[in-house]
Amino acid sequence: MTSMQFYLDDVWGRVKTSIESSNYFDQPIFKTYIENSQLASLDDKKAVISVPTYLQKVILSDELGFINQTINTVLDKESIECIVLLPNEIPKISEIKPVSEPTYQKVIRTDGVISNQTFDNFIVGPSNNESHSAALACAYRPGQYYTPLFIYGNSGLGKTHLLNSIGNYILKGNPDAKVLYTSSSDFVRQVALSISNRTIEDFKDQMYNLDVLLIDDIQFLAGKEKSHEIFFHIFNELVFNKKQIVITSDRIPTEIKGLEDRLISRFSSGLSVGVDSPEFDTAVQILELKIKHKAVDPKIFDQEVLAYIASNFSKDVRMLEGALNRLLFFSIEFSQNEHINMEVAMNAFKGSADVVSTNELDTKTIKRIVADFYGLTQAQLVSKARTKAIANARHIAIYLSRKHLDLPYNKIGEDFGKRDHSTIISACDKIEKNLKTDQLLAKAIYELESKLK
Repeated sequence: MTSMQFYLDDVWGRVKTSIESSNYFDQPIFKTYIENSQLASLDDKKAVISVPTYLQKVILSDELGFINQTINTVLDKESIECIVLLPNEIPKISEIKPVSEPTYQKVIRTDGVISNQTFDNFIVGPSNNESHSAALACAYRPGQYYTPLFIYGNSGLGKTHLLNSIGNYILKGNPDAKVLYTSSSDFVRQVALSISNRTIEDFKDQMYNLDVLLIDDIQFLAGKEKSHEIFFHIFNELVFNKKQIVITSDRIPTEIKGLEDRLISRFSSGLSVGVDSPEFDTAVQILELKIKHKAVDPKIFDQEVLAYIASNFSKDVRMLEGALNRLLFFSIEFSQNEHINMEVAMNAFKGSADVVSTNELDTKTIKRIVADFYGLTQAQLVSKARTKAIANARHIAIYLSRKHLDLPYNKIGEDFGKRDHSTIISACDKIEKNLKTDQLLAKAIYELESKLK
């Protein structure tokens, strides 16, 4: 691969990362129409995007305003305009006006921080309050409290939002701070590009000079031996100089396969906090904020419609937004009713595999309902924590799972943090015994069971 192709792939990789992180497109749209696009050529005025199908060309051409803005932001330019072409429409390489060879002295071109993701528009709830608090502390006093801060959780739960919130908070207070947000995939590309162009020492020097490093999806660094080595030295240098490092992943450090033990050890040396699926109240607040940002009058929604979406699509924030977008699209295109009630909602989501039937009950639903009732997260219910409040809620969830699902004890144990069957039997027996004398417990069980119907 030529150095120019490395450069084009690097630029377009960062553009696509910025587009995906912005949530401008729903995830299915991004995956289907943008992810496999390529940057065919680039100069100071024009960027040629290559896509394999005519439909992709049509869709991306309709969104050139946003794409132009993104590529100019990534490259710190103002006047680059994109065009979208099919492979057979792109002139032969010999016919393309040569572009000036990129300058590699400035390896890190922008801070990468997404400006519209801040603490102000991050909805806080029991599922993410620990990670929010830790992130805010790091932003308030970079390098003093937790470095590294390691935030873990499934995709779409707000980890990237927290990273950018930290960057924006720091830059607002100190515009001269050297802050870099990057994904681990982009980091790997930068390392490969720098090695190819023999500027790896320049790259490392610039990374050493950072005040804040925000690196997303560190699990994709696994198996990249050369990048491991480079990142190891950068990490040590920044920690030694009391600089702030914040890392996200879809799992805790010790569960990332293919990562060197010495990196796992260093990641574990700071503070690790998790994010969970939003509980019901948080999901409703997220929906209300999304509606506000779409400049839609919230009064057109019946409250039970928002409750329905929050109950059925709260696996992650992207799923919530996707459901909202689907509902708005259906109400505009197919509904004669200007008001969005449950009838409109049920028609919009008819046949959706994501919707959980109200007749379907499983341990996940029971855990969610019990966690919401007691103001806990589902992660806490299955954790090893033995505090009285958490243990009591866990025992109740186990009891309800046994009573209403009639599952084997070992299956319930598997769903509650891989506990053995004797622990599950003990929890059920304890609740059954206490129900005979504890009126508050009996009332709680009654209220929870009413929510299961």
